[in-house]
Amino acid sequence: MSEKSKGQLKQEELSYKKKNYFETASDKERKEIFDYAEGYKAFLDAAKTEREACDFSVAAAKKAGFTEYRFGDKLKAGDKKYFVNRGKSVVVFRVGTKNPEEDGFRLIASHIDAPRVDIKQNPLYEDSGMCFLKTHYYGGIKKYQWTAIPLALHGVVVLKDGKKVTVSVGEKPGDPVFYINDLLPHLGADQMSGTAGKVIEGEQLNVLVGGLPYNDKEVSDKIKLNVLSLLNETYGMCEEDFLSAELSAVPAFSARDVGFDRALIGAYGHDDRVCAYPALTAVLDRESEHTVLAMLVDKEEIGSEGTTGMQCKVYEDLMEEISLALGANFRKVRAASKCLSSDVTAAYDPNFAGVFEKMNSAMLSCGTCMSKFTGSRGKSGSNDASAEFVGEVRKMFADGGVVWQTSELGKVDAGGGGTVAKFLANLNIDTVDLGVPVISMHAPYELISKADLYSNYKAFLAFMK
Repeated sequence: MSEKSKGQLKQEELSYKKKNYFETASDKERKEIFDYAEGYKAFLDAAKTEREACDFSVAAAKKAGFTEYRFGDKLKAGDKKYFVNRGKSVVVFRVGTKNPEEDGFRLIASHIDAPRVDIKQNPLYEDSGMCFLKTHYYGGIKKYQWTAIPLALHGVVVLKDGKKVTVSVGEKPGDPVFYINDLLPHLGADQMSGTAGKVIEGEQLNVLVGGLPYNDKEVSDKIKLNVLSLLNETYGMCEEDFLSAELSAVPAFSARDVGFDRALIGAYGHDDRVCAYPALTAVLDRESEHTVLAMLVDKEEIGSEGTTGMQCKVYEDLMEEISLALGANFRKVRAASKCLSSDVTAAYDPNFAGVFEKMNSAMLSCGTCMSKFTGSRGKSGSNDASAEFVGEVRKMFADGGVVWQTSELGKVDAGGGGTVAKFLANLNIDTVDLGVPVISMHAPYELISKADLYSNYKAFLAFMK
């Protein structure tokens, strides 16, 4: 092989090119990538809702020796704690040895809610030999994608006596599944002439739950009564109990390897559990001199609102309580803190190349992806991280051997989106977005690379070091 020319050497020295993680990984690291993905797939199958993701995280934290924290508890270096907010979000944290007023906290913020179809409060009705539940979709979905696929029903019901029962039907072998009807193409000419947003209307997303009449000729709405009778036998429910229920229809698919080479994972809920799982496991797996918090929150898909979304004061209160317990001034702690807002980004898809600007798009398998800014068009609604903080994170990743890349969410005028980053930055905490590229984001079945998943985990470990 001939020696490289001076220009070739200079080009290697000065040029930037994204690296495919699979190409650069050793055989040992490839095995680590694939092994880590197995734990993630188990998490996805166990955590179809934010409540289930919270429960999974708490169980994993307890297994790793973490104990529950309540406001006012004393803390010391080395403590391993978790804090649960209303059963829908959880913060898992380690107390480090460094002075929090000088070092701050290291925060990793992800969300554990995902787009879905929620059941309305007065949902049950019978029509034309079928029984349905009326719904109201949650988050940004393409409504037509949710028809004609198997669905599972998850959630909780608070009965009129105050007892709370858990519902999960459609996941186990032998379970029935549920269904949203679509129109056959033979009669769909008018439907198909409309825009994609109008092919299926929100009020047509009715979940089919029954078709067997109750065996009594004297009653009306026999199929509805039979469904109610089954719900009563199984959960102690009557129809009024839907008023105090939180039930969701989610895809009944399991997480599966995709492709002959098994390099990819298809599943429901990659957004954003593909970031939440590495955040959780990084804090559980690795001690740190810093005080580190993995914040797994709810409601990001609808603006981070409410008592369990990132805009809730409870997370700021928690950080203040930890600061007080360590004898630190919270304002100083905030100013010294650093955050990775870990949410997914769009992976470049050659099938839809027209909406991407390829040079600044995330490429599948090229590692976790930093987005200096998100937002829409003129960066509206974005935290735009400083060059200084981006440079600091770059060095962390270089020191930690992390394969990573940068991107923005499509062409400038094509659309956009936001994350929880701005809410943490508003607390005077240096924050930048970091997450896994996703194909078919917000679809009932999304796609990610195992390499990017593991790169995200390694990035968090480097950030904690």
